[in-house]
Amino acid sequence: MSRLQRMNDALSRELTPDTLTIENESSHHHVPAGSETHVKVIAVSSKFHALNRIARHRLVHGILVDEFTTGLHALTLHLYTPQEWALQTDSVPTSPNCLDGYKHRKDPA
Repeated sequence: MSRLQRMNDALSRELTPDTLTIENESSHHHVPAGSETHVKVIAVSSKFHALNRIARHRLVHGILVDEFTTGLHALTLHLYTPQEWALQTDSVPTSPNCLDGYKHRKDPA
């Protein structure tokens, strides 16, 4: 089972989201082809009600903790309650381009 499928299963089970989108953004970064190291999650769930942004992020990080121990490097989160999502007038922000830190290294690693 792929990392994205495991993440989808875990988040679906724990958050019972109205909307859940999981995108592999690894191809935009300096990683081998086929990697699943950089992921964006857009989730709409009533479980976020009464939680501030930090608490929402902690909740999702707690659900996905095993993925970080097995190679997940970066997680972009856009987390909304159903009410916030209904009021969303702009699209979800796009992730920034990778700055490719490897080409700026001084040592030939």
